[in-house]
Amino acid sequence: MGNSTAIFWPVMAQILLIYAIYILVSVRRIGAIKAGKAKPADFKTPFVEPEASAVAVRNLSNQFELPVLFFAASISLYVTGGAGTAAVAVAWIFVLARIVHAYVHVTSNRVLLRRRLFIVSLAVNLVQWLLLAVHIA
Repeated sequence: MGNSTAIFWPVMAQILLIYAIYILVSVRRIGAIKAGKAKPADFKTPFVEPEASAVAVRNLSNQFELPVLFFAASISLYVTGGAGTAAVAVAWIFVLARIVHAYVHVTSNRVLLRRRLFIVSLAVNLVQWLLLAVHIA
């Protein structure tokens, strides 16, 4: 199993998703202010934020939960020389699951579908860690 810097492409894609959600939060907050649904002071506390931007903010928080384990696994695989084809493919699957999860979260917000997508990304991340364990064993 050869080591490849290709593991960093899905890492960068996940980071791009985080930036996209930051932009979405800003767009929704500005939209709420322009529509008269919120005042700038409303964003001092998360308890008064309009629903559309609150959902985006919650998704942004999600991007710093499970993806932290993804980042750690990806970097660990690279550092130990385990970032081969399988590891890169698994990393891409994780990112694709997170993109679909984020899309569902900030659009229809169908909780059951969102949960299923979360479980997929959780399982894929576990596979990443198993690949690392097998590699270093």
